[in-house]
Amino acid sequence: MERFDVFWDPVRSFLTQAGDIFPRILLAIVILILGWLVAKLVRFVVVKGLRAINFNVLTEKAGLDTFLKQGGGETDTTAILGLLVYWLIILTALLTASNTVGLTAVSDLMLRVVLFVPRVIVAVIILAFGAYFARFIGMTVTAYCKNLDMPDAPLLGRLAMYVIVVFVAMIAIDHLGLGDIIRQTFLIILIGVALALALAFGLGGQKRAADFLDRWRRSHSDEHDERNLPPPL
Repeated sequence: MERFDVFWDPVRSFLTQAGDIFPRILLAIVILILGWLVAKLVRFVVVKGLRAINFNVLTEKAGLDTFLKQGGGETDTTAILGLLVYWLIILTALLTASNTVGLTAVSDLMLRVVLFVPRVIVAVIILAFGAYFARFIGMTVTAYCKNLDMPDAPLLGRLAMYVIVVFVAMIAIDHLGLGDIIRQTFLIILIGVALALALAFGLGGQKRAADFLDRWRRSHSDEHDERNLPPPL
């Protein structure tokens, strides 16, 4: 009898643990299946809703969709947002399932990813609206400079657009919470490019800069002379 108990105790302990964890595994599987179905439904609704309010038109005019296509992508910003929402729900289901089974290490990892995905969604939206606003400001500056008969109007418009895009990109990076290292690296690269452009313009574009300043001075002097002319008799 004692020998039987020696062999039976490990088996009974295993069956007890299996009976305790088996319902959890079934519940985790059900959670994953439901999460997958909900994720597909929400992704479809999000994509259709964004296209219904012409968000894809905004991203296309902002240049984000063109940037994705030039990079070899076959999708647009709207589809990417739908995909991010899809994976947010999938990861949330995985987090719930891992908590049900009792996988603490996996739950901690999933929680960090789940908290990061919404930041990515908001950063993409910031980039979309910021790039659209930057292009609008660039076109406005170009049109204004053309009305003043400035020959470098397209260049000034592009510079205004790029400045706003850089500012919006810094806001998006800051919202992602990636730390000061990325922002400092980005600023270092930006300052390096600005110094290189300034040096190239200063060494190779002195004559053009002088001509530009001379045209600007003469145009303003002509306007001043016209204003000071005596009225006709």
